[in-house]
Amino acid sequence: MATGGKDRDARAARERARLYQARRQFHQDQARRRRRDNLIGGIAGGLLILGLAAVQTAYFVAGPGAPEPTPTSTPSPSPSGMTPAPTDSSTPVPDTTGTPTPTP
Repeated sequence: MATGGKDRDARAARERARLYQARRQFHQDQARRRRRDNLIGGIAGGLLILGLAAVQTAYFVAGPGAPEPTPTSTPSPSPSGMTPAPTDSSTPVPDTTGTPTPTP
């Protein structure tokens, strides 16, 4: 009857070894899954940031956020060679006599 105890101990040892291997495998799979999920999340986050930067650039360069060009007035030479008279009455008109006035 002494052999029955050895058989029971061996069976318990096999069960403990099986559980230990299952826990180690579960831990390794979980670490592998976390690493994969972090990689996928990093790539997705990077693509999201690049996409947002591209959309923002396109919006401000070519979309409704782009500044409207303002027309610039370029002085055109008058046919007589004289400068045109200013239209605003508050603008001083230059003296055409040709003699400079001394300043104190």
